[in-house]
Amino acid sequence: MVQTQLISRDIIDKEVLRAMGKVPRHSFLPVELWDRAYDDAPVPIGEGQTISQPYIVAYMIQALSLKREDKILEVGTGSGYQTAVLAEILEKIYTTEIRPELARKAMTRLNELGYGDKVKIRIANGGLGNEDEAPFNGIIVTAATFDIPRQLVEQLAEEGKIIIPVGSAEQQILIRATKIKGKLIEEKLLSCIFVPLVRKECDKN
Repeated sequence: MVQTQLISRDIIDKEVLRAMGKVPRHSFLPVELWDRAYDDAPVPIGEGQTISQPYIVAYMIQALSLKREDKILEVGTGSGYQTAVLAEILEKIYTTEIRPELARKAMTRLNELGYGDKVKIRIANGGLGNEDEAPFNGIIVTAATFDIPRQLVEQLAEEGKIIIPVGSAEQQILIRATKIKGKLIEEKLLSCIFVPLVRKECDKN
């Protein structure tokens, strides 16, 4: 997977490649889907959610240019796979998941694989971020939204970056936005398709 799906497509960050090679992707899927675990495609995990394509996971993490001591928020724990990859790179990772059952299953897997002490999971509306732990050097969002939630922008540290898919259900662009003097400088990275972000009350500005 690392050679054929990542290195061949310009994933060059050594820590990202190491982490992607170490975390067992199949451990985050039901046994009946293990034969699809390393496919170059997203895989359903239940409750209308998916585990993202390996290349997209690596691409999004590489786009943050992480340092081990960075404070990072993941919005949308899902299966916990990307959380584990981040935990391989970072000293600690903060993550939110709105679906309690997904959060419980993810934390069980993360504990079984030895990542539990590095992961702080919160069952909450991801669009609201995690104000108690802010500010963050980076925020990585695993679901699509029509715009970047104001609360996430407020929780970014100066020069912090957010990676987020923006657009409709049919057409999305992965955006990297850097906070400079309180404002976001946006870059369009690539076309993508993610499930929608459940925002609820964070739509109220």
